[in-house]
Amino acid sequence: MPLDKGFWDSDSPVGKPLFGGGFGWPLLVARAGAVDRNIATMAAYAERHGLAFAPHGKTTMAPTLWRAQLAAGAWGITVATADQARVCREFGVPRVLLANQLLDPTALAWVAAETDAGFDLYFQVDSLEGVAAAAATRGSRPLQVLVEIGYEGGRTGCRTSAAALAVAHAVTASPRLTLAGVTGYEGGLPDVAAVAAFVDLLKTAAVELAGLLPPSAIVSAGGSAWFDVVAARLPGDWLPGHRVLPVLRSGAYVTHDDGYYREHTPFTRVRGEGGLEAALELWAQVLSTPEPGLAIAGMGKRDAPFDEGLPVPTGIRRASGAVAPAGGLTVTRLMDQHAFLAVDGVEVRPGDLVRFGISHPCTAFDKWRAIPLVDDAGVVVDVIRTYF
Repeated sequence: MPLDKGFWDSDSPVGKPLFGGGFGWPLLVARAGAVDRNIATMAAYAERHGLAFAPHGKTTMAPTLWRAQLAAGAWGITVATADQARVCREFGVPRVLLANQLLDPTALAWVAAETDAGFDLYFQVDSLEGVAAAAATRGSRPLQVLVEIGYEGGRTGCRTSAAALAVAHAVTASPRLTLAGVTGYEGGLPDVAAVAAFVDLLKTAAVELAGLLPPSAIVSAGGSAWFDVVAARLPGDWLPGHRVLPVLRSGAYVTHDDGYYREHTPFTRVRGEGGLEAALELWAQVLSTPEPGLAIAGMGKRDAPFDEGLPVPTGIRRASGAVAPAGGLTVTRLMDQHAFLAVDGVEVRPGDLVRFGISHPCTAFDKWRAIPLVDDAGVVVDVIRTYF
């Protein structure tokens, strides 16, 4: 524990106050109440809309949070790489959707061995090369694959109906593979209309491949910015002769944020369906106030995400323990271990602690091996461990 960033006490911090001397700064903290409410909100939303939910585990790579998501009714956990799937397997996740094509023979051999051992794992294919690589594995149980559908300018996925049909036929021709359904990722699309068209494209692909699909066919989509469109269009009895299992894969909701997802969450469009709370706080100490209008805080790119917006000051904790509003503080740039804060109309002193909200949780968790989980009174109730 003392070798983990921010942890200075060799004893377990559980049951101790966040500001009781056992922690140093900077420190990323998760609020347990907000995490619990976010998990409950999305579980209820998925159930209400007839969606199976496989939240994207690469957001957190935190088995503690995966267990909470599964306990709330998640169908499985989504990951992006074979390494992440291996962590899931190690921590007892019973079902994994690997939202990528696998080409590495070492990873595929592991998938084949774990599938034979009873691991319920699905992965994507979008090329004849991907099918051939998976079909070359050895094992007693066939591997479960999904044909991935893409769009022009997107990342992966078959771009044409002919390509999807060729891939699907190659899957069904191999005794090593089972075609479980179709999948796609709409997160990079610009607006509701484009996302709606892509979800309809997924459905059209499933209809075109219906003769090759099993009686219960997975159709999967869903990042964290457009799950309302997926929920409105994907479920239903629209695939003749088949039961559709619509699988939603959103992941960032579990902690939400004070930046990108605060602005882009679908709950801003579907009022009355619920809401999410920012659960992550990054506490850092003011190290210097070297000139008027400038403060330097002891956190930077090593500690905070910066790819989808800079951290947002939300409070100032004085030496007395009182927390003042942070209006007038703005992060203007980050260095490796330093944050530049513009100061306007608020007093900050060296030694003050500043509480920051973050933008984009997916690139916050990977910077921390251990994250205190605290209750509303600021007492540590658990430590979230990450495995990136």
